[in-house]
Amino acid sequence: MDNILKALDRAKADRAVIENQVTQVTEKTSSAMPTTSTIAYTKTRVVETNSQDLCNKRVITGMDSGPVVDAYRLLRTQVLQRMREHNWNALAITSPTEHSGKSLTAVNLAISLSMEVNQTVLLVDLNLRAPGLHHYFSYRPERGISDYLKSATPLNEILFNPSIERLVVLPGREPVHNSSETLSAPQMVGLVNELKTRYSGRIILFDLPPILDTDDALAFSPYVDAALLVIEEGETSSDDLARAMEILKPVNIIGTVLNKSRD
Repeated sequence: MDNILKALDRAKADRAVIENQVTQVTEKTSSAMPTTSTIAYTKTRVVETNSQDLCNKRVITGMDSGPVVDAYRLLRTQVLQRMREHNWNALAITSPTEHSGKSLTAVNLAISLSMEVNQTVLLVDLNLRAPGLHHYFSYRPERGISDYLKSATPLNEILFNPSIERLVVLPGREPVHNSSETLSAPQMVGLVNELKTRYSGRIILFDLPPILDTDDALAFSPYVDAALLVIEEGETSSDDLARAMEILKPVNIIGTVLNKSRD
């Protein structure tokens, strides 16, 4: 808990600095993604995926239309409305505790957003202690974000497209043990600012660790515009939710997702 309290104080100070930096960058940047709905990936690795494998992992591109796909379409519309209303493009996805399904929610939300014509999406694995987004696409990356941070590996050697148009993934590869310090390090801050400002029309989803397990999500919170909180029906306690909301007070929470609902 002491680490979380220290991170809370640091997050308040960092957020003030970042908001000023982002304002300055936004004033100077007017680049946007191309308006065409067809994108040819020439530098980004394209990973072939299997529909049945995706379906087994509950990834919506492997599913027929139905209640699950419709639920993510509704979530997509709500997220887009809130993000566009405030001219935001960087969204963190976290949960109070483990096993709430936040990573799968991040994957399916990213896919659903990319189905919007002319909406490009970047999905970033920032669960540095246990990176795993790539598993949903049955892909084992040779390099990950830790290689960018440690050895300056170019991003175009790390990014991959999971055969889904308008979606690119920045994966993790190996665990980073000093994760909260890494998430607020200058190199990470520079990367996030570049990702946010290079294409103003792109939405970036950051999959972060649970808020009550480590101070990672709080340490990174000053560098995103908003957060989406995933809770699990029947498992997330009201006390855990209240604690998570209290810790995330400095963050713009655009909503919560009730996952694994039995209704």
